[in-house]
Amino acid sequence: MTSERKYYSDYEKLESARNRFITEIANNVHLYDITSSAGRLYGTVFFSESPMTLDDMSKALAMSKTSMSTGIRALTEANMVERVWEKGNRKDLYKAEEDWYKSFSNVFITRWRNATESNMKAIEDTKVLLMELKETTTYEKIEEKVVLDLEKLSGAEAYYEWLNEVIAMFETGEIFDIVPKKTPKS
Repeated sequence: MTSERKYYSDYEKLESARNRFITEIANNVHLYDITSSAGRLYGTVFFSESPMTLDDMSKALAMSKTSMSTGIRALTEANMVERVWEKGNRKDLYKAEEDWYKSFSNVFITRWRNATESNMKAIEDTKVLLMELKETTTYEKIEEKVVLDLEKLSGAEAYYEWLNEVIAMFETGEIFDIVPKKTPKS
């Protein structure tokens, strides 16, 4: 085998290995509320040796520049990629965020904070309605059900208060005192 053929054979193996990871990222990136095509884009930027422009991304993935723009916006909002500056280059350049913990934390905080606040508001609203019903009902069975429902809501409220504490630990970085970040193996 000539050295040129060997090079291309090895290059294909490299691309195959990279594609294995990119495919898995694309399959699971929905957990970050990101499309699989944006996940493929992330993998492409992740393995790039240098920051990429939207044109570079579009060429690498054979997709429209508009699709790349939409995908890169979602990845930027999730802190999975960041815009970088390069002297002499007027185009926007992007590279993968190297701190995976930061990306996860930001997505976790945003999604769970919103859901927790919505659920706590629903608990408060429901408690008000149930308390009003408890005061006005003349049926013992209904009052018993209200009391049970209020107990259930109390348990849910305690859970969401705990979850708010967990979210706060991510916001402050205190979570990493309990579960330290792992250092890469060489």
